[in-house]
Amino acid sequence: MSTYNEHAECGSLPRYLKQLGDELERFLRFDHGDAMDEPELWQNALRGPLPEQGTGIGPVMDTISRYLIPNGSKIPHPGFSSFITTGPTTLGALTSFAASIAAPQRLGLTAFQFLEEQSLQWLGELLSLPPHMKGIYSSGGSVANLLALGAARQWAFEQIGIDPALDGVSKPARIYATASSHHTIHRSAAVLGLGRNAVVAVKEDRDGRMCADDLQRQLVKDASRHHLPIAIVATAGTTGAGAIDPLRQLGDIARAHKIWFHVDGAYGLPGILDPQVTALYDGLELADSVVIDPHKWLGAPIGIGTTFVRDRDILHRAFTQGAADYLEGTISDEQAQSSLDGLGIPYADFGVELSSPPRGAVVWALIKEIGKAGMRERVCRHNAMARRIAERARAHPKLELVREPTLSICCFRYVSANIEDLNAFNRRIHRQLLRNGENMPSTTLIDGALVIRPCFIGARTLEHHAEALVDEVLAIGERLNKH
Repeated sequence: MSTYNEHAECGSLPRYLKQLGDELERFLRFDHGDAMDEPELWQNALRGPLPEQGTGIGPVMDTISRYLIPNGSKIPHPGFSSFITTGPTTLGALTSFAASIAAPQRLGLTAFQFLEEQSLQWLGELLSLPPHMKGIYSSGGSVANLLALGAARQWAFEQIGIDPALDGVSKPARIYATASSHHTIHRSAAVLGLGRNAVVAVKEDRDGRMCADDLQRQLVKDASRHHLPIAIVATAGTTGAGAIDPLRQLGDIARAHKIWFHVDGAYGLPGILDPQVTALYDGLELADSVVIDPHKWLGAPIGIGTTFVRDRDILHRAFTQGAADYLEGTISDEQAQSSLDGLGIPYADFGVELSSPPRGAVVWALIKEIGKAGMRERVCRHNAMARRIAERARAHPKLELVREPTLSICCFRYVSANIEDLNAFNRRIHRQLLRNGENMPSTTLIDGALVIRPCFIGARTLEHHAEALVDEVLAIGERLNKH
């Protein structure tokens, strides 16, 4: 007979929450080692044959505390600046946990569903989006871009009398983006039946921004070939270097050619809060769709992306799943007296997820916690950190600033006259940084030069982490250069 008793869990939540909280608090001190220090230890404790009999919650929680949490990711560490991802703030994690128990699905007339729309309104206001734009949450930038480009595809084909959601794609199409645009644009083109080759790479200027003149040439060329333009994709904060495309110019071109204008601000859209770069977002109001990932700069748990569109009905036409008896039959036509009398706003018909957690409560809580002023302070702090690294790189004879920072990304490298292969040398510095586990940037290629690329977005990441990174790069570089 199984040792597991479902009813034994009643009343145990506070006790195990305390245990979990204590272990997570210990983890967030970051005084433990790396998961790969002794991988055999935790792998042996976690692997094993399929259990025939359950142990119950207590022994599992003990294993989680002893072997799982201490061997987690380096991503929440305040010195982590590799990819554009971060650990959630405490409130973000707590609100997500609350939602997972109190409202495991987005649907229904609940407070959690109410906060889907309320938080979308706040988020739009925070980022200076036009009030007519409405949004939907999804699992992240990949799906957010898919939804935006799905709306663009729907609109573009409707202009020539075709419903692509009903009848499919029947004409060669084009999406215009730079090589620095996120690869989710190419994947979206593939998933939407347009093909990866439908994405046309528009040239960039020396700062990594889309060249409006080259875009014009590409549009004229493709028009002569009778390709259907689906969207012009501008990036507000490229993944590699944080560049912001010239939104006003591109938006005007899109308007002139009657093409959908999409702005991918998954990472960089909160940069609009920094007065030093706000002007670079001029033209944002011309966008037909915009994406932003709250699980980046806002500090939400991973799995929250947002798509805003100028007309949410287009999303409905593109993605509705259609009527289903098992759903429609549960809805009351009378005035709601129960949270189950209606499904609420039909977000499931605006995207690709039917089953979905309510994500808006997390965004609402985070904005409520720090407000616009708190978010502005965070963005300004991180952008200033990138500028500080640039300042030090310009001043130090053993450092080279490869690309001036726009947002919170700075691309620099260690240099010395006696180093033959600077790319290989800086790659060695980077690998040592990761092994040391205190300051953990990534690398990227800028015009063939491999550079060290920190991206500061973590809520726990402070000014001294930028200074510490430069100090460590210099120390490692000097040590390697002597051998």
